Amino acid sequence: MHAAQLKTAKTDQVINLLKEGLPTNLLDELRQELEVSENALSNILLIPQRTLNRRRAAGRFKTDESERVLRLFRVYNKALDVLGTQAKAARWLKKPARAFGGVTPLNYADTEPGAQEVILLLERLDHGVFPG
Repeated sequence: MHAAQLKTAKTDQVINLLKEGLPTNLLDELRQELEVSENALSNILLIPQRTLNRRRAAGRFKTDESERVLRLFRVYNKALDVLGTQAKAARWLKKPARAFGGVTPLNYADTEPGAQEVILLLERLDHGVFPG
């Protein structure tokens, strides 16, 4: 499975994928797209590096870990849609944002409510509403 397939999957397909556990290769794709270290991604996903290593050996994440990976994919894909290029999306996600108290959008998205706020900010930017 590749990230593009995950983006276009229907809800019932995504649910099944989450229950099966997303393949760990998706994390490598996301890491490359975001241009971040594996350690940084591990911290954002709240999955310890040793656990990541075990999941790589198994080839799949557990359901809760898969949901966190999916959450980050949703944030990245929204940034990509709004900002237009991988480089701009990655740069924006890693730049400290006043709207998040100086925290980067990527780090702010380490929880579901935080990810929702990042997506909402991107939607406002897409509609020309800039944060104050």
